[in-house]
Amino acid sequence: MKNRSPHLARVIALACATLPLPAWALDPFVIDDIRVEGLQRISIGTVFNYLPLKRGDQFDDKVSVEAIQALYRTGFFKDVVLEREGDTLVIFVAERPAISSISIEGNKSIPTEQLLESLKRIGFAEGRVFDRSMLDKVEQELKRQYLAMGKYGMGLKSTITPEERNRVAIHIAVAEGDVATIYRINIVGNKAFSSEELLRQFQLGSRPPFSLFSDKDKYSKQKLAGDLETLRSWYLDRGYINFKIDSTQVSITPDYEHIYVTVNVSEGERYTVREVKMAGESIVPHEVLRELISIQPGDTFSRKQITESTTRISERLGNEGYAFANINAMPELDEEKKEVSLTFFVDPGKRVYVRRVNVLGNAKTRDEVIRRELRQMESGWISTERVKRSRMRLERLSYIEGVSVETPAVPGTADQVDVNYTIHERDAFGSLSFGVGYGDAQGVLFNASVSQDNFLGTGQRFSVDINNSKASTVYALNVVDPYYTMDGISRSLNFFYRTTDAGEASVADYWTDTYGAGVAFGIPVAEFTTVRVGGAYEHTYLKNVAQSSQRIQDFVADNGDTHEAYKLELGWTRDTRNRYLFPSSGQQISLGTELALPAGSLNFYKLSYRHKLYVPLSQSVTFSAGGELAYGNSYGDTVGTLPPFERYYAGGARTVRGYKSSSLGSAATKDSYGDPVGGNARVLGNLELILPGPFGENSNATRVGVFLDAGNVYDTGKESVDLGELRYASGLTLYWMTPVGAMTFTVAKALNAKPEDQTESFQFNLGTLY
Repeated sequence: MKNRSPHLARVIALACATLPLPAWALDPFVIDDIRVEGLQRISIGTVFNYLPLKRGDQFDDKVSVEAIQALYRTGFFKDVVLEREGDTLVIFVAERPAISSISIEGNKSIPTEQLLESLKRIGFAEGRVFDRSMLDKVEQELKRQYLAMGKYGMGLKSTITPEERNRVAIHIAVAEGDVATIYRINIVGNKAFSSEELLRQFQLGSRPPFSLFSDKDKYSKQKLAGDLETLRSWYLDRGYINFKIDSTQVSITPDYEHIYVTVNVSEGERYTVREVKMAGESIVPHEVLRELISIQPGDTFSRKQITESTTRISERLGNEGYAFANINAMPELDEEKKEVSLTFFVDPGKRVYVRRVNVLGNAKTRDEVIRRELRQMESGWISTERVKRSRMRLERLSYIEGVSVETPAVPGTADQVDVNYTIHERDAFGSLSFGVGYGDAQGVLFNASVSQDNFLGTGQRFSVDINNSKASTVYALNVVDPYYTMDGISRSLNFFYRTTDAGEASVADYWTDTYGAGVAFGIPVAEFTTVRVGGAYEHTYLKNVAQSSQRIQDFVADNGDTHEAYKLELGWTRDTRNRYLFPSSGQQISLGTELALPAGSLNFYKLSYRHKLYVPLSQSVTFSAGGELAYGNSYGDTVGTLPPFERYYAGGARTVRGYKSSSLGSAATKDSYGDPVGGNARVLGNLELILPGPFGENSNATRVGVFLDAGNVYDTGKESVDLGELRYASGLTLYWMTPVGAMTFTVAKALNAKPEDQTESFQFNLGTLY
């Protein structure tokens, strides 16, 4: 062995002399050329782009370290070696693999697309370079999302599968587990209010008894944070200005199934308001602004009332153009007397002017059609009231689904803004249709119609209708121009021909053949108030049939069977509803008069009063209340109260749900066969709670109504109006706006039906909303 050692040393020395040596082991040299070995997917240009070396540079130990660090920082390589061959610098690299695909299975609570998008935001996506440390971050991110949902027992398993061309496939298997449920929430330190009262304000809590679908006990970190803020607001709105949450403990059982939450609070003392003062610039007199403050001396301190007061003051100043007014309510505490002195500091800032009013998103509607509804003008000072009113007027158009408003400041200025209205048009605000409909009064309807609520983008409504049902056949043409004149006077024209078999509509048997035409003008007299003036001509042939009752025959005998009516129509309407479809605030009040002039063969008049009120109870729940009073009678040579085809009826989806269409009334409003002939007076009432539809709060096409209806008709020639005879019904209605029209499905219970009344527990209509 000793004799062979010198020979082995000479072999090793010879081999080392023929191999390239690491660059750091050589003396400094001037780089004549650079060669890169080991590239598969990365281009050589990319390497040179990051390499802090080039031909002609002096190479030494310091430069070697900088070059290696620069290439490692790219994240493209897992190994980098620099070597020298003569004056050539050779760079040997080993690329990291690329991610060819990412698949996730087992995820039910979070959609795969949402998970992949969240991973992409942290740099983990198909086509990116694979880094094992990045996969660890991915797993932590996925766990974070599931833990935020309360799924503490979830598990992950990642599998890395090598593929050709230096790529890997990533598969992540998720075992979600169940959401940990809240077993108990304890509030410690509360004395003024019981724990039961406070916990009723929480979204989280123990599962309510007999509740199968409640998720109240599903723990969520975000919901708990919201509940703690609700708790803080509860106390601050009731005078406990020093209230604080000392700590919150969340503990989970070893099996990850149950959670205990403990909230430690310090209530402090209740404070009352000693005085309310105002300070700052008086753009609007302080006396006017004081009236906007709801909290007064002697009241219990309330952060909610203070916030509402500052909002009202800010909006009032905004109406004068001070859109960026700053209102601060500063409390001064008297710890001994437990009193608060409030000072509202008003800093109006500069008056802000509107540089431009921009309209965006109206692909179908002409720009001038949108702009004529706007109340905020360019070059004038901004008014928050006019901006809101403009938005409301646009949303009340039938062909507009929604409007968003932004008021960005003009760059480089302190007193100018632009007002941007973004219009969201309805997908279908007109139609060419041939189809079948259904009404609880008319039965099956075969119809053909061409209608356009926004004809050629002009805002005009144009419709041609042909409807045929077992009760009637209608041919009609209607044209409405909402801006017949530049100052907003509207004009409507209508022409029609209609035949009606009243017996098929479940009322007294007779048959009419009517044609006519009319014109009406709507004259705006105030922002929300319109006066309607119109005239119409109608020619009606009233025919007895074999089953016609004596009352129909007597009317024909007294007044003839052919009638002409020259009608004068007068009306007054105040409409402050915030939307055309499914309004949530405002009201609509209308008074109407219809007079058949003496020039015709029938002389009568009809009076009506309608009122509908909408009150928002929350962002998605609305309370509505409405009613109608209607009365008519004849005059001159016309015998009887009202002609049969002009009388009022009640019952059905548009009046009193739960009762058969047009069936209500006393013996005085029915013929000898017991069929309704209607009355000359009608009383209707409605209370309704309007809730989000079953497809989610964000659905704009559906609503659910819980209602109480009341109503009846009377013949004042034979009886008096007795409110004790009103019929009542309650139930549920689903309102659904579909591409073919409005659908309503009603399940109702008649509450005080008499034996002679005809009730219906289910009603369906296509084509109208209640």
